[in-house]
Amino acid sequence: MNTPNVAASRSTASKPAISFFERYLTVWVALCIVAGIVLGQILPGVFQTIGRMEYAQVNLPVGLLIWVMIIPMLVKVDFGSLHEVRQHIKGIGVTLVVNWLVKPFSMALLAWIFIKHLFAPMLPAAQLDSYVAGLILLAAAPCTAMVFVWSRLTGGDPLFTLSQVALNDSIMVVAFAPLVGLLLGISAITVPWATLLTSVALYIVIPVVLAQILRKLLLARGQASFDAALAKIGPWSITALLATLVLLFAFQGEAILKQPLVIVLLAIPILIQVFFNSALAYWLNRAVGETHNVACPSALIGASNFFELAVATAIGLFGFNSGAALATVVGVLIEVPVMLLVVRIVNRSKDWYECA
Repeated sequence: MNTPNVAASRSTASKPAISFFERYLTVWVALCIVAGIVLGQILPGVFQTIGRMEYAQVNLPVGLLIWVMIIPMLVKVDFGSLHEVRQHIKGIGVTLVVNWLVKPFSMALLAWIFIKHLFAPMLPAAQLDSYVAGLILLAAAPCTAMVFVWSRLTGGDPLFTLSQVALNDSIMVVAFAPLVGLLLGISAITVPWATLLTSVALYIVIPVVLAQILRKLLLARGQASFDAALAKIGPWSITALLATLVLLFAFQGEAILKQPLVIVLLAIPILIQVFFNSALAYWLNRAVGETHNVACPSALIGASNFFELAVATAIGLFGFNSGAALATVVGVLIEVPVMLLVVRIVNRSKDWYECA
C-alpha cells in the first residue's frame, strides 16, 4: 500500500500533459513585455514609486510576487521521495554532474565568450558585467516545476523525476550562494555577499519551509483535497511570474526600445547551453546504460533553469534596471519553445537510444 506521500508523489507526476497556458507561455511573456514597456512609458511615476518600496535592499512587491511564484511549485516536491534515488543511481549521478558541475560553468564560459568578447561591440559597455551575472544566475540552479511537465511529455519515469527534483532542491539550499559567488568572482564581478545570502534565505530557504508545511497540512486532509488544492494554486505561479515581468519591463522598457538587439544577443548563449547540456546528459545516460524513460527527464532537468529564482535574485542583487534582470527574463522568454523542441528530439531519437 502506498503511503500518503508516495501516493501524492505519483499523483503529482501523473497529471495531464502541458496545459494551454503553459504551452503558450512564450506568448504570454511577449504580451507582458509589450504591456510593461507601454505602461512604463505611460505611467513612469507609478513604477518609480513601486521601485522605491524597499526594505533591506529587498523590493517588497517583487518579494511577495516571488513567494507566490515559487511556493506553489515547491508544494509539489516530496522530499520524502529522496530514498528513491538509489533505484536509478546512474541517471541521478549523470544529472547531478550536468546540473551542478557542467551547466553553471559552461554558461559562465559562454557568457564570457559571447557577451564580453564577440557581442561586446553591440552591447552597452556599462552593462556587460551585469549581463554576464544574469546569465550565471540563470544557469546556477535547475528547474523545479516545469520539469514535471517535460517528463510527462517524454514518458519519463515519474519517481525518478520526483526524487531528482527533491535532491536538486536539497542541494540548492546550501550550494546556490557559494556557486553563484564563485562564478561571479571568477568573472571579476563584485559579489554582494550580504544581499546574496539574504536572497537565498528569502527565495529558497523560507519558501521551501513554508511549502513543505503547507504540503503536510494539505495531505492531512486527504489525497483528493491535496490534488484539488494543487489545481487551484498552480496558476498562481505563472500569474505572479507574468506580473513580475510587467514590472521588470516597465523599468527596462526605455533601454529595450533603444537597443532591441540586446534580447536576441542574450538569447544565443542561453540556447547553446540548453542544447549542449541536454545532449550531454542524454548521451551520458546512454553511455552508462540507463533506460530511455530516465534519460529523457535527466536530459531535460540537466538543461533546465530555475528562472523564477534567477529573476528574483537578479533583482535583489542588481536591481530592476540592471542588465542581469534583463538577461534572466530572456531565459523566461525562450524556455518553453526550446524545452518543447528538446522533448521532441529525445522522443524521436528513442530508437537510436535503445539500439546501444
